[in-house]
Amino acid sequence: MNTFEQVVDEYGAGRLWVASFVAILVAGLGAVLAFPRAVWDRFLWHYFWGPVYADAEAASCAVMTDSGPEPLYEGCTAAVQQGRIVAEPGYTVVSEIGYMLILVYMLVGVYLLLDRLEIAEDPKLYFAFVPFMLLGGALRTVEDATDRAIEAGFAPIVDYPLSSLIISPVIYGTLFVVTLATLILCLRLDREGYVDSYYRSTAAVGGVLVAVTVLYLTGVATTTEYSTLYPSVLLTTVGLATVLSYGLYRAFESFAPEVNDGTGYIGLVVIWGHAIDGVANVVLADWLDVLNVPLTYYPKHPANAFIIATTEALQPAGLTAAIGTSWPFLVVKLVVASLVVWLFNDEFIDESPRYALLLLVAVTAVGLGPGTRDMLRATFAI
Repeated sequence: MNTFEQVVDEYGAGRLWVASFVAILVAGLGAVLAFPRAVWDRFLWHYFWGPVYADAEAASCAVMTDSGPEPLYEGCTAAVQQGRIVAEPGYTVVSEIGYMLILVYMLVGVYLLLDRLEIAEDPKLYFAFVPFMLLGGALRTVEDATDRAIEAGFAPIVDYPLSSLIISPVIYGTLFVVTLATLILCLRLDREGYVDSYYRSTAAVGGVLVAVTVLYLTGVATTTEYSTLYPSVLLTTVGLATVLSYGLYRAFESFAPEVNDGTGYIGLVVIWGHAIDGVANVVLADWLDVLNVPLTYYPKHPANAFIIATTEALQPAGLTAAIGTSWPFLVVKLVVASLVVWLFNDEFIDESPRYALLLLVAVTAVGLGPGTRDMLRATFAI
């Protein structure tokens, strides 16, 4: 046994993870206090918190000044040319890499927590988390509604700084806390005999929260001037995503059964979640005119923007006019999701069912959450 294994055996992996988390926070705070301009202004604020702040203020961008951040509703290009520290809503390559590393680190912590609770080996728990993935997209749309309310001169239901809790990527942390609290509460009720199944109870709570959020958005669309209901977007996105994902699932069953062997219906949901994201992007980028929806949306993710720009440069103009330029994004989403499902074979799941389930939840969430937000945003015209 080497030194590292001895330390883990003596203190426990969970305690070591908590200690590392505290150490990272202390080191980060120390770096900010020691080098505020370089660490906070030019890195953490510029790439991570600044975009959230600008989004929460419904601004085109935000700039860091000597007195603190300031939202800009025009003049962003000029601010960049002046050499000011500018943050725009959305993601950059730096922020996406950072969030990916944070996700991996947090997944380790969640795994250790679930291991301590001795749960998450039953695949049924995966389906209990699906409503919370939908809830993330729905809550993100609520924040979009607050932006439209401000632009229309109305007081929003959620204002800054509270609204930052439901802005990407902070909303992932918010949903993590809500989901974890629900899971632990339902688990305790199950073990004390108050409910029959903690995963059914968890799913029920998530379902109720999603229903309440969508009902609120429906109320906004039917009672205000800054939101309009376009159910054709919802029906088209869900319909096409369902047809494509189920068609792939059945094709794998017939011609490559090894793809579905490890995950079963969980694999179908994984593909469906990313199909929702892919179809929603295609609908918002290219098909809104066909659906008679007078809205215009632009991609915020660098990968999506790159795919659209590359397709526009390489694809014949006639084909672009006929089918648009975002369709390769849908193809990429379906291919990548299918490959992920195929990697989760029987051997991998049997060796570490808890770890496999956690990874499948994470993979589904990064597709279904943003896809739900895009779909609902266009459905309610906000």
